[in-house]
Amino acid sequence: MGGSPNILSYSETFKDHLVNPRNVGELPEANAVAEETNPVCGDRLRLSLRIRKGRIEAARFLAYGCPPTLACGSALAEIIEGMSIEDAVKLTRREIVNALGGLSTRKQHAAALAIEVLRTAITNFVSGDSSSLTR
Repeated sequence: MGGSPNILSYSETFKDHLVNPRNVGELPEANAVAEETNPVCGDRLRLSLRIRKGRIEAARFLAYGCPPTLACGSALAEIIEGMSIEDAVKLTRREIVNALGGLSTRKQHAAALAIEVLRTAITNFVSGDSSSLTR
């Protein structure tokens, strides 16, 4: 099959995140925003969070790239809503992969990108980096 995985090889959970992405879009009242790009493939993930009293009240994402990047952004936004920032910074790539029912080794870069953008958003919030709120 030309080396690229067939969408049928992905889990039902993964496919559901593609068809029905969770928490997609902008979050106008966000107080923590980050955007990261995978330098190898060019995939981009933008994460907007509303954090109050040490807890992530709302999370929204925008993804540009391969289906795994979209699915990982969706899974991330779903997982972290309601989570304390202390627990969110401990989230791992493996937990994102598991939430999707698995990803091939070649596609785990998407989960790594999701964790990177989450940590950047939280760092921006904690440091009070107001430039993170601009586009």
